[in-house]
Amino acid sequence: MFKFLISIKKELIILLSDKLGLTVMFVMPMLLVFIITIIQDSAYKIVNENKVSILVSNQDEGEQGGELVQLLVESGFFMVEQNDALEQDALKASLMSDDKLTALYIPKAFSESMKGKANHVSSTMMSQLGVMEYDRVVQVTAPKIALYIDPILQETFSASISRMLSSYLKLIENKLMIESVYVLMEQDFDEEALMSEMQANPIEIERHTASLSDKEILPNSTQHNVPAWTLFAMFFMVVSLGTNVVKERINGSFMRLKTMPTSFLMVLMGKMLVYVGVAMLQIAMIFGVSMLVFPWLDLPQLVMPDAMGAFFVVVLLSSMAAVSFSLMIGTLAQTLEQCIGMGAISVIIFGAIGGIWVPTFVMPGYMQALTAISPLHWCLEGFYILFLKGGSWKELFPIIVYISVFVLVCQGIMLSRLRTEKLL
Repeated sequence: MFKFLISIKKELIILLSDKLGLTVMFVMPMLLVFIITIIQDSAYKIVNENKVSILVSNQDEGEQGGELVQLLVESGFFMVEQNDALEQDALKASLMSDDKLTALYIPKAFSESMKGKANHVSSTMMSQLGVMEYDRVVQVTAPKIALYIDPILQETFSASISRMLSSYLKLIENKLMIESVYVLMEQDFDEEALMSEMQANPIEIERHTASLSDKEILPNSTQHNVPAWTLFAMFFMVVSLGTNVVKERINGSFMRLKTMPTSFLMVLMGKMLVYVGVAMLQIAMIFGVSMLVFPWLDLPQLVMPDAMGAFFVVVLLSSMAAVSFSLMIGTLAQTLEQCIGMGAISVIIFGAIGGIWVPTFVMPGYMQALTAISPLHWCLEGFYILFLKGGSWKELFPIIVYISVFVLVCQGIMLSRLRTEKLL
């Protein structure tokens, strides 16, 4: 017991005297979580609240070009700036030089092409109904518009803009097709009355978030990013703890502690206890600041899960996984450079395949299979089950089993390595 207490005291003295190490373990993770959450929340607001800037050049000689521009304005999604004096090349150049994210060029024959296609479809429909004869061999040129996207926009975001434009074009096309049917049937077309009826009593979409509990949880950028990037930063403990282990092996501290009249395992347990406490303190500090400070920065507040007992177990196991991994790397590495390289690169790889940077569901199938080897994936799944899905012990059981096995494997490798070096 005496050796155990001495080990704890020594680790605390070393830890508290290492100002750079404390900065890496506490200040840097806090900054990382703040920066990533602010960035992700800003991206969320662009999609849901803010407007996307779009520069429009409407060269159309008919009505449909102006109608499309009006739909963009009324959507509330775009901040439209119209400059019809710009030709296509000039519009593209203007997009690259100004602060606009998108640009739209509507050609001169846009309305003519839209009407031609609508007349073709309506005539084909009337022919199939036997109302009139129509030559289906007639070729109709589909209308084209040019959408320019700033290359800084991600593909998923630009694809969303394209789909939105497609829906507006389809709306215009459907209205023209209905008007064409009325003309072919020699009936009066009351556009205002028809549109009023089409827009009345629209189908409503009730959006619900699936949850394992009776309480509906509304996910946000904070709930997603704070647990993920806290874990990522916590596993970087391998840089400070791993190098600490390498130093003690090199300078003979392990050997001197071994000569004391107690089991050397007590020393390792003391080291692990101190750093598990540090890891749990990291999580407590970052989560606490997220709950208290984020609302002042106009960020969503972190909402803690109802199952606090299960939350404590996930925090404890995640901390033990980070510490065990760090100790294992520290015992396997021969030099400080090897420890830093092996530790940092492996954490980055674990984070990449574990869903920290991008969600696992967007990865190819073979990459999703690789997530099983990442401890960060399982730790993150544990937090997601609690924070986003409202789960509890039953849903956490596979997570607890995997993380426990990972901890035991890391400790087994560490002990085997120390026995090989005759430090145990």
